[in-house]
Amino acid sequence: MKINFKSMTTQVLIAIVLGIIFGALFPKVGAELKVLSDIFVKMIKMVIAPIIFLTIVVGIAGMGDLKKVGRIGGRAVLYFEIVSTISLAIGVLFATVFKPGAGVNAHSAKGDITQFTKAAAQGNHGVMDFIMGIIPDNFMGALAGGQLLPILFLAVLFGIALSGLGERGKSVVGLFEKLSDTFFRIVNIIMYYSPIAAFGAISYTIGQFGIGSLVSLGKLFGLTVFAMAVFIVVVLGAIAKFYRFNIFKFISYIKDEIFLVLGTSSSESALPKMVEKLRNYGCSKSVVGLVIPTGYSFNLDGTSIYLSMAALFIAQAFGVHLSIGQEVTLIGVLMLTSKGAAGVTGSGFVTLAATLAAFPSVPVEGIALLLGVDRFMSTARALTNLIGNGVATVVVSKMENEFDENVDIDQSIGKTA
Repeated sequence: MKINFKSMTTQVLIAIVLGIIFGALFPKVGAELKVLSDIFVKMIKMVIAPIIFLTIVVGIAGMGDLKKVGRIGGRAVLYFEIVSTISLAIGVLFATVFKPGAGVNAHSAKGDITQFTKAAAQGNHGVMDFIMGIIPDNFMGALAGGQLLPILFLAVLFGIALSGLGERGKSVVGLFEKLSDTFFRIVNIIMYYSPIAAFGAISYTIGQFGIGSLVSLGKLFGLTVFAMAVFIVVVLGAIAKFYRFNIFKFISYIKDEIFLVLGTSSSESALPKMVEKLRNYGCSKSVVGLVIPTGYSFNLDGTSIYLSMAALFIAQAFGVHLSIGQEVTLIGVLMLTSKGAAGVTGSGFVTLAATLAAFPSVPVEGIALLLGVDRFMSTARALTNLIGNGVATVVVSKMENEFDENVDIDQSIGKTA
């Protein structure tokens, strides 16, 4: 089979392989190359705020019918809560049955967790604090801060107001559509740098943790990845089958974005391209504009599985027995603390610290046990989050009859190869 070296998938795969080799041969230099990945993620984050804002505003204003906006948003949030709860339950189930923390010497936990516990303490994790955190202090501050929930809130208000203007608002909608196309073009330019970013990220990981970390990450990592795979194939696969699309074909369709996340360990790095891909897949612009940005804060399936398994892993490592009632309570706490956890590397770790702080029976210092494998966990989380949000968008589109069934998916997959 002829290899297409112009394909982004091929370039990123080659970069990952070269990064593994370079990190193994030159670990000290490799450990310094994380900056290459950081540059790429920072460039992507640079355009995420305006893309999300413009996409949501154009989507809502383009619908015209505000009842429809509310219906789509309500269905999306209901779907997120149901699927996120299932993912949390799967994490608890796997950790309870297989007990990855049993026999672990918790006293061997070493590492500086101060940055995570401080970040968790500074974060606002109460219900009212969470609600207040959604509302930005000012218009420009929301965009400048880059936090998804305030941007989402602001964009929804702006879109509703613009929709209410009717004919007078059409010129603004047209301008925003042109601006949106411009920002997507900027993303396409940035994407040329993605293989270099993947090379730097993998070189850093191997250089920092060693080539052995690829094959001996421990029982927790293997079990977490297995749980996420079961969730994708069984849960998301069943949902996809019910709504008449194939989960494996869908995964093949977004393979470029999957390999990008694999290289950078950040689901945010693929957000702009996912918006474009899902439109081409058959989802309407308005549904994509509402569901994808919302999902990045409310539908973090991979993060939910990781958080529940990690919390129970730490409890088991410290010999803390949790009753069924306590495990249910833990799921309830996680349903709150996991909301708003962005797809950037490390955010899941901070959220875990916040969860344990709110659930004092499990010692927060136990997160030091996870320091060595969290980088790899972050990649697994991001991949699951990406696929989960993609499936959610297709499902909501089909619920709303906003999906173009005439799109030739097999042909689309071929074009992305």
